[in-house]
Amino acid sequence: MSIPPLQTVSTGLVVAIVGFFSSFPIVLQGLAAMGASPAEASSGLMAASLSMGLTAIVISLVTRQPSSVAWSTPGAAFLAVSLAPAGGFAEAVGAFLIAGALTVLAGLYRPLRQLAANVPLPLAHALLAGVLITLCARPFLALADAPYTAAPILLTWFVVGKLSRLFAVPAAVLMAVGLTLWGGAFSPPNHFLTQPVIVLPAFSLASVLGLALPLFIITMATQNSPGMAVLKGEGYAPRPAFFLSAVGIASILSAPFGALQTCLAAITSSLCAGADSHPDKALRFWSAVMGGVFYCLFGLFAALIISFAAAAPPKTLEVLAGIALLGVFANSASVALADAKSREAAAITFLTTASGVSLFGLSGAVWGLLFGGLAFMLSQKS
Repeated sequence: MSIPPLQTVSTGLVVAIVGFFSSFPIVLQGLAAMGASPAEASSGLMAASLSMGLTAIVISLVTRQPSSVAWSTPGAAFLAVSLAPAGGFAEAVGAFLIAGALTVLAGLYRPLRQLAANVPLPLAHALLAGVLITLCARPFLALADAPYTAAPILLTWFVVGKLSRLFAVPAAVLMAVGLTLWGGAFSPPNHFLTQPVIVLPAFSLASVLGLALPLFIITMATQNSPGMAVLKGEGYAPRPAFFLSAVGIASILSAPFGALQTCLAAITSSLCAGADSHPDKALRFWSAVMGGVFYCLFGLFAALIISFAAAAPPKTLEVLAGIALLGVFANSASVALADAKSREAAAITFLTTASGVSLFGLSGAVWGLLFGGLAFMLSQKS
């Protein structure tokens, strides 16, 4: 096997820094909302990072395509604003397994893949925007509740973002680390390497319909499909059956350790597949491979990251999660409301989801998609 070019090593490091540190706060919030203990959240963060790292390495080496892989940040955001299932974190893990299995089926069974792809794009983005709006408002609400924490982080994010949007959130994370160390509450964990915790899954119809199905739809619409589209746009030919089966199997294997869905990446895929990755298109897959290696390294030290998060000043994770998702929210809201013909249906989906209404054990995201879908079909007939 050839040695990866130095340029792809540096690109892989950037990919891992951006992918991990721009979104780990929302992953922690999502796992905590599902009832995960600190040890289970640490294990889940480690397993999710190892899953996306190893999957990126395998897919990229097999296909020789720069196939960057991620955890489902939109899925984590959905979990963060959802009610914990009656069966606790074990039931959430069961939902993670079901969502992974649905992804495998979508890879192997074309009609299911086409069904997921046929969810109207405005409704899918309205669903995501409805999930994100509460999270994206929290950094600004924190200015009143914890100004000495929120203001420095927001200012760092804004200033660095004017120079490089790519590094705005990682810079904000560094500011949060500085505030945590300044506060003096941080104490290193007993074990720097993360200890895995196995969670036996539990299943219920409510968690399948209220958690697993929305996770599958959100991740397919906002991560897996755009991830393959990025590769196609750069002149590659991703194989949907292989790619979806790979991330689905990775999700199934990592779920018992507390990890949410593994999926194809969109933003970091563009970093790996673009001309800045390497002048030779045939060698760009090494960027995704090296990104996977660094993801694995970050995952092994998830316990240290959890310790920092626990010692951080109040509202720190909420501020970081909100600013990390602000760009995603803006894009989703724009796509959702762009077409006048589907605007009312998208608005119904958005508002129902954002309301957080829960009926018959089904979350607002499910009702938003149902009500918005009905309005969309009626608008097409008129």
